[in-house]
Amino acid sequence: MILVFCELKDGQIRKPSAEALSEGRRLADAAGRQLGALFAGASCAGAAEAAKYGADLILTAEGATLASYSSDAYATVIAEAMKAKGATVLLAAATAVGKDMAPRAAARLGAGYASDVTGLSFVDGKLQAVRPVYAGKAFATTSFASAVQVATTRPNVFAATEKAGAGTMETLAAPAGDFKSVVREILAKASGKVDLAEANVIVSGGRGMKDGANFKILEELADAIGGVVGASRAAVDAGWGLPHSMQVGQTGKVVSPTLYIACGISGAIQHIAGMSGSKYIVAINKDPEAPIFKLANYGIVGDLFEVVPELTKAAKALGIGKN
Repeated sequence: MILVFCELKDGQIRKPSAEALSEGRRLADAAGRQLGALFAGASCAGAAEAAKYGADLILTAEGATLASYSSDAYATVIAEAMKAKGATVLLAAATAVGKDMAPRAAARLGAGYASDVTGLSFVDGKLQAVRPVYAGKAFATTSFASAVQVATTRPNVFAATEKAGAGTMETLAAPAGDFKSVVREILAKASGKVDLAEANVIVSGGRGMKDGANFKILEELADAIGGVVGASRAAVDAGWGLPHSMQVGQTGKVVSPTLYIACGISGAIQHIAGMSGSKYIVAINKDPEAPIFKLANYGIVGDLFEVVPELTKAAKALGIGKN
């Protein structure tokens, strides 16, 4: 069996999890295996949706110890479910939770682990993963020597495809709660915006924005085209009051949107490592020799403070963000 750990948000499967589940279905079909989906939390309402993406078996673990994410609690549930069902492959989306939980579960299972993968296949009955290396300059094909294989899938790389599965529901017992680490409180700033790692459209600003207040023009463009705003490390470190959660790059978020608009970003290798997987890249920079232009599909040499408002105006006129 292939087991996919899935995350829920507001009673619906998160998009990166739906992508991982769809890829799990493709792999299961190719290898003649069953596909299981695993959910954990205080409530798993909405888990039945996994059948829409091909899950043959839907496992849910509910309880007070799972109400808030705990690496110990979740890794325990997942490792026990893998053993109970005899699953040999564990997949999860490379979200904040997935990247923290998956290697811990792999350690408990004595399994090999590949993170942030962009391609998966079976070779001689074992999983084989393709993942970016050397700051995205190359891709490595990783084979597993272990009997159990664990991998996290990069968001926005695999398609979320609906394919009906049996969707048989089964309840698992929640762990008792004797953990080394326990979540006592979560302090988070409420935001209706999509997480950068999951966004299909990102408008990012760099040192060329000159000040944090100037990011307002990027927010206006992002709103007009249905996107979210990101930033380079140079902009985040400049003391402009930009949170690290906005940072795209090797030491920030790794993103793979359909459209990435880089405004006033020169194109340092650390930034390129975080966004080179974008399908289409548009660069706006007044320096025609900026390295970002070598990577961009489309480039605009000009003053971003003149170009961006014009793009926003055009987007609003066309109603792009409403499509």
